[in-house]
Amino acid sequence: MAVFVYGTIGWNLLISLTDWSGLGEPEYANLDFSMYARMLSDPNFLIAARNTFVLLIVFTVGSLAIGLAVAILIDRGVRGENVFRTIYLLPMSLSFVVTALFWSWIYNPTSGLINVGLRSVGLGFLAQSWLSNPQYALGAVIFALVWQFSGYAMIVYLAGLRAIPNDQFEAARVDGANTLRMYWRVIVPQLRASTVSATVLLMVFALKAFDFLFVLFGDTPGPAVDILAVMMFREAFSATNWAYGSAIAVVLFLMALAVVSPYLYSQYRRGTL
Repeated sequence: MAVFVYGTIGWNLLISLTDWSGLGEPEYANLDFSMYARMLSDPNFLIAARNTFVLLIVFTVGSLAIGLAVAILIDRGVRGENVFRTIYLLPMSLSFVVTALFWSWIYNPTSGLINVGLRSVGLGFLAQSWLSNPQYALGAVIFALVWQFSGYAMIVYLAGLRAIPNDQFEAARVDGANTLRMYWRVIVPQLRASTVSATVLLMVFALKAFDFLFVLFGDTPGPAVDILAVMMFREAFSATNWAYGSAIAVVLFLMALAVVSPYLYSQYRRGTL
């Protein structure tokens, strides 16, 4: 752990303070923050950062909302619960590579399932080049990722719902609360711990979406769907700007810390860590 995790994180930070291009030996004599200053004036970095934040927020909120809705339906005793729960959770077991190949076929502009279906019902005018059109590309990516990971949110919320005593449901009904008000006022507020834990992991998944984007678009996805993870790879391995790629990696590492640290701190305060 010290060598291959923390040691490499520290070395990456050190490389980001140099101007190393990947050839020869890094020069550690004159360390500075020039690569970080370059970020602030690099429009590609600003676009990738914006896309990363949009992906992070929309993907997480969408997965939580759909996962909660499905968990409530299952908790209310939908027929075939075990089969439905297994099918809904199945996409999460797939790797980003498999999911990307699957959705690249679905989004295919000529033979993809979406456009073929639209044409078959007379809605061919709605068919789009979902991945090559900058207007729809990021939304298409987020939709596919929500499809894959909302099942995880469903399992977390379902466990939280099953932990709530039945007498609270009965008490809400006795007080005259309808189903919507009962869940909004009584049940959902008690799912705070489930929401926090699911949010942290979903955000980490979003930051690790490199595989999915790389399979769909390669290392040059274009400004519409470029994210920091793909930009980091492109700068380091394609453009051989290792110092700049390392600086982007440091930013991604800090973003991951910003997501995980508050959760770990709250767990530590509760004595569960």
